[in-house]
Amino acid sequence: MQETYKTVAYDSRQSRPMDNRFETKIAVLLRDDLESWQRLNVTAFLVSGLGTELPEVIGEPYEDADGTPYLPMIRQPVMIFEASKETLTAAHSRALARALPRSVFTSDLFTTGNDRDNRAAVRAVAAGELDLVGLAVYGPRNGVDKVVKGARMHP
Repeated sequence: MQETYKTVAYDSRQSRPMDNRFETKIAVLLRDDLESWQRLNVTAFLVSGLGTELPEVIGEPYEDADGTPYLPMIRQPVMIFEASKETLTAAHSRALARALPRSVFTSDLFTTGNDRDNRAAVRAVAAGELDLVGLAVYGPRNGVDKVVKGARMHP
């Protein structure tokens, strides 16, 4: 699916897009009681899977004026939200109900040391019982907006 979009203008006072014409949205929802380092770590993990499963979210590789190549990145803004544990749990339920592509980060993942143990920790808990600290979701803008309803933009 080739998506049309317009260049995003930024409000210099808020460092936020004033007008986002993407038909899709990427949102990361973080639990509001996380430490600063945890928020950064969780966000990085949550968005890392998007490009492997959803190649359309990845742009073209970069290159500087010297011809040095750089890896491609996600091609659209990633909106970061924060919410209470209850709001995060409700957002997870809405993402599941809408069958939107998603990734999760549970509190258990702070104590594991590798990818295999991370997957085992998530697999050991039923969806409704996950102790979520982060959720990333991708899909049509209006659908993602409904999933993150009740959350606030991360400061």
